[in-house]
Amino acid sequence: MPGFPTLFYKELLRFWKVSFQTILAPMLTALLYLLIFSHVLEEHVQVYDGVSYTAFLVPGLAMMAVLQNAFANSSSSLIQSKITGNIIFMLLPPLSHGEFFLAYILAAIVRGLVVGLGVFAMTLWFVAVPLKYPLCVLLFALLGSGILGAMGIIAGIWADKFDQLAAFQNFIIIPLTFLSGVFYSIHSLPQFWQVASHFNPFFYMIDGFRYGFFGVSDVAPGLSIAVVASCFLALSLFTLWLLKIGYKLRY
Repeated sequence: MPGFPTLFYKELLRFWKVSFQTILAPMLTALLYLLIFSHVLEEHVQVYDGVSYTAFLVPGLAMMAVLQNAFANSSSSLIQSKITGNIIFMLLPPLSHGEFFLAYILAAIVRGLVVGLGVFAMTLWFVAVPLKYPLCVLLFALLGSGILGAMGIIAGIWADKFDQLAAFQNFIIIPLTFLSGVFYSIHSLPQFWQVASHFNPFFYMIDGFRYGFFGVSDVAPGLSIAVVASCFLALSLFTLWLLKIGYKLRY
């Protein structure tokens, strides 16, 4: 088989074989967030007119699951391959850096979308969420998971051990995700934090994704698309460059 489909199949199989951990576990985590926050805040918070807080929460949790699992897929695969030494079997074949990149990115996107769809399906038991612009939802899910997949490759290349990868996730990915408006609208924040939120690319992913459901957002959806698409392009080019020069992969 050609190199790209083989590597892509290997990456899909890697997370699918342990789907209880890679798919069901994050779905359960998102469901717990929904149950706890909706129970505590449902009667006290209303972000958009005519939209319950529980309904508002669903797209944010689904997108958070998409982003975190896309990152986890590419980053964990690379660091495991580096630590066990089997990365050599992916570097020796005549596989271009573009094919390497596409295989990891597409597998990360697939895992992110599967988990996000699972989260959304589970929440339908608790609240009905409208879907005004499905293409917008799909666009932001694809771009967002692509961005986090690229960040996962960068983190996996940079890290030499699991502790470093955990630091990348704990100090960059998780804070940016939780400060992106998953659980709130930025208009409920003090002025300083509203301004600061506009420098967080994760905010535009969440806000644009939520716009596809309700048709309302904190910023113009066109701006969100421009920011997210630019981030995807910049990170993709940077990741391709790292792969091309073999940074920390070819010693």
